[in-house]
Amino acid sequence: MSRHTIRFLPYDTKIRVESGERLLRAAMEAGVHINASCGGEGVCGKCRVIVESGEVEDGFSDRLSPEDVQKGYRLACRARVRGDVDIRVPIESEIDAGVLNRMVSPRKTARIQQADLEELKEQGLFLPPVEKHYLELPEPTPEDNLADVTRLVNYLKIHHGEHRLVVDLPVIRKTPVALREDHFRITATLARPVQENRKTRVINIQPGDTTDKNFAVAVDIGTTTIYGQLIDLKNGHVLAEAGEFNAQLSYGEDVITRIVFAEKPGGLEKMEALAVGTVNKVLSRIFKQSGADPDMVSTVTLAGNTTMTQLMLRIEPRHLRRSPYVPASTLYPPLRAVDLGLELGDHVTALFYPAISSYVGGDIVAGVMGSGLYRTPKLTLFMDIGTNAEIVIGNRDWLACAACSAGPAFEGGGITFGMRAAKGAVEDFSIDRVTFEPMVLTIGDVRPRGICGSGLLTAVAELFEAGVIDSKGKFNRDLETKRIRERDGVWEYVLAWEDQTQIDRDLVLTEIDIENLIRAKGAVYAGCQTLLSEVGLQFADIEQIILAGGFGSYVNLEKAMAIGLLPEMDPDAIVFVGNGSLLGAKMSSLTNRIRRDVVEVTRKMTNFELSETNSYMDHYIAALFLPHTDLDRFPKVKERMRR
Repeated sequence: MSRHTIRFLPYDTKIRVESGERLLRAAMEAGVHINASCGGEGVCGKCRVIVESGEVEDGFSDRLSPEDVQKGYRLACRARVRGDVDIRVPIESEIDAGVLNRMVSPRKTARIQQADLEELKEQGLFLPPVEKHYLELPEPTPEDNLADVTRLVNYLKIHHGEHRLVVDLPVIRKTPVALREDHFRITATLARPVQENRKTRVINIQPGDTTDKNFAVAVDIGTTTIYGQLIDLKNGHVLAEAGEFNAQLSYGEDVITRIVFAEKPGGLEKMEALAVGTVNKVLSRIFKQSGADPDMVSTVTLAGNTTMTQLMLRIEPRHLRRSPYVPASTLYPPLRAVDLGLELGDHVTALFYPAISSYVGGDIVAGVMGSGLYRTPKLTLFMDIGTNAEIVIGNRDWLACAACSAGPAFEGGGITFGMRAAKGAVEDFSIDRVTFEPMVLTIGDVRPRGICGSGLLTAVAELFEAGVIDSKGKFNRDLETKRIRERDGVWEYVLAWEDQTQIDRDLVLTEIDIENLIRAKGAVYAGCQTLLSEVGLQFADIEQIILAGGFGSYVNLEKAMAIGLLPEMDPDAIVFVGNGSLLGAKMSSLTNRIRRDVVEVTRKMTNFELSETNSYMDHYIAALFLPHTDLDRFPKVKERMRR
């Protein structure tokens, strides 16, 4: 897709965007404020801009008069870029423009780190766990009447150098029919041993040549959502990807509630059935998307937190929530997928990622493996931020981990108008430093109906840097704006007025909401600081940060640093790996090297229980300010506050 340059006047700020991008989103990314509070639906009419040169796809609406359109006015939320353009943002005076211009800075998001098959090959890490061989066996005769399986094994030894073979019983059962269906032309599927001293297994046999169809499935068993990918083992390409809400949600949104339910008679069996049923829905969707034959899947890798893994395997979870928080196991043997209830062939082996502790599970281990953290020489901070924040610090020589309870604020929970990242959720926010009017963007560019975690973080950071709230999260009640008000004894800021929302009332952010976010970010920052201090390090020693999880994909790095969620560092040293759990499951499907290394990694990863670490509470209390009680930790924020 082609890219175009937009120049915003009078600031002379330029940004390159994809063709078809809305002007309002481009302005937000460039750090240029345009009044907008309807989320981009075109109903408030406040985001008027003037197209001075170049062409845009018309952004007309009934909010613009014919005379305005003739003069070049467009609504930034409706107009799309189709070429290089100069856009003038109407302003009241040059003084205001100067204030805004000083604050302009392009938004920074983490660069995306992607791993693929070519990288594995370049690094000498590609050891395919499952391979297919097409064989044309000599047909038996009275003089050559070897047993079918012996004929198969001998051919593999002579022509493919496979000298240590074992044939699974399901394959033996298939062999007489499969060999004769296409005149002894067959495809044998071989599973390589993870340990080099073990035998290679013949796990499947199919008539004809099916070597061009060799697939793997990777699954992330999330507390909220279960995702799956279908992977082509020939080239590492993802052929299809789908997600479904975990059906266990009906019995509780968090792991503790589900553990409590599982302790009831029949509860554990119910939790298992719901998880397996959701995975099968995901499998059905990816096979439908790709048109692939489920019988061509050779392996499935699954990763989830400790509770989700135990529930899916029908393992008693009650001790996960009781001190001293002991999981039933951290390692799981290979299992037949059909024995788990998965709708896959009886030859498919299911592998679960191992866990570290009750609260640092296989999903985090998968992220460490898939992101390459365990192989890098750089001192790295790995963070997966959600209701629980899991933290890993280390490099290829050593690893330490911990988990802390951040609460639901990062996922929109505990917030007056909080919601998950869905259509209508405020996901980005900017505020005019003079008028204190908002610029609101929503998912789907529709009227707002709530605010999601990333939008909440950005809004609080913007309000703080604009002087609307102080370091304790309290509103400045002396500002001349009707958007700051007191209602029922609680002070709040109006993000969007009633007639601009979907909810028939004003959309607001309260001091209580801000306090909840401060507590959440304080828990995460304190967790990182405590873990670092326990291993004799400081934030200044960190060379890179890896962000994983859905929240990390949308977080604005500079705003995350402004409120003290992340330490101040070069944004280019921060990478985002997306769904680390799914990435690790995918990479494990592609190479035995990761399957081989993962056991060693779990053994050398030291787990710290923050609740039993004395310094954690001190660090937590110190972090309950924006950005922190010690402003010297955040020199850039400190400098901006002096302006």
